[in-house]
Amino acid sequence: MIPPPFDYHRPSSLAEATALLARLGEEARPLAGGHSLLPMMKLRLASPAHLVDLGEVAELRGIAIGSDRVRIGAMVTQRAILADEELARVLPILRETAFQIADPQVRARGTIGGNLANGDPGNDMPAVMVALDASYVLVGTAGERRVPARGFYEAAYVTALRAGEILAAVEIPRPPTGHGWAYEKLKRKVGDYATAAAAVVLEVGGGRVVRCAIGLTNLADTPLLAEAAALAVIGTELDPQALAKAAAEAEAIMQPASDGRGPARYRRKVGGVMVRRALEKAFARATGRG
Repeated sequence: MIPPPFDYHRPSSLAEATALLARLGEEARPLAGGHSLLPMMKLRLASPAHLVDLGEVAELRGIAIGSDRVRIGAMVTQRAILADEELARVLPILRETAFQIADPQVRARGTIGGNLANGDPGNDMPAVMVALDASYVLVGTAGERRVPARGFYEAAYVTALRAGEILAAVEIPRPPTGHGWAYEKLKRKVGDYATAAAAVVLEVGGGRVVRCAIGLTNLADTPLLAEAAALAVIGTELDPQALAKAAAEAEAIMQPASDGRGPARYRRKVGGVMVRRALEKAFARATGRG
C-alpha cells in the first residue's frame, strides 16, 4: 500500500530536530532507519502528517568507548556495530545481537536508536540494554535527561519518551574484561522477530557466578529483567539444578501472547530453553571454555 501524504523535514542539528518536533506536536514523528515506521505507514497503521528525518544530525552518530562506559549515538546502524572491532572487544554481546537482527539490508539502514526507542516488544536490543543496565539519553527543547533502560519501557509501544523528545544516545557501563555474555534467539526464519530470546551478562570468580543479569525478548509487552532467575545462579557453578531453577524462575514472569509463532505455553517453555542456553554459553565464555 501507499502511505498517506506527509510533509518531510530534514534538520541538520539536534536542536533543530527537537524544535521541529516541539512545534509540530503529535502530528510529527522522528525518522531514523525507517524499518519500523515506514512499513506501518504503508499499512496505514501510522499516519503522521510530518516526518522529521534525523539522517543529517551529526550529534546522533558516533561510538565513544571510555574507561567506565560506552556511549553509542542513536543513528549508529546495526552494520556499524558489527564492524566496530573495539566495541566488539568491550561489549561483544552487541555484535552477537546485531548479527541476529533481520537481514543485511535491514542492518545496513536500521539504527540502534530506532531499535530501542519505539517500544516494540519484538525488538532485540532492548532486552540486551536491560541486562547491561544501560541508560538512554533523551533530549528535548527543555534539555537532556537520562532514563535507565530498566525503567524506559512501560507497555507495548509505550515508553518514557516525552512529547518532542528524541532518544539521542545509549550509555552502557563498561563490563569487566573476562565477563561472559550470550544472546540466544529462537525464530521461525531468518529476519523474523524472536519466538523467544534471552540476553545474559555474567561474571565468574573462583569457578562460581558472582554477578548475573538476564533480559528477555518478546515474552511480554515489554523487555523483562529476570531478577529471580539471575539470583538462582549466583554463587553456583551453574550446575543442572541451578540451570533448572533459573529457567523456571524466568518462565514464571513471562507473559507471551499466542500468535503465529506458537501458543503461549510453547513460547514460555522455549523462553526457558533460551535462558538455559544463554547461561551455559555465557558461563563457558567467562571461564575460557566457550
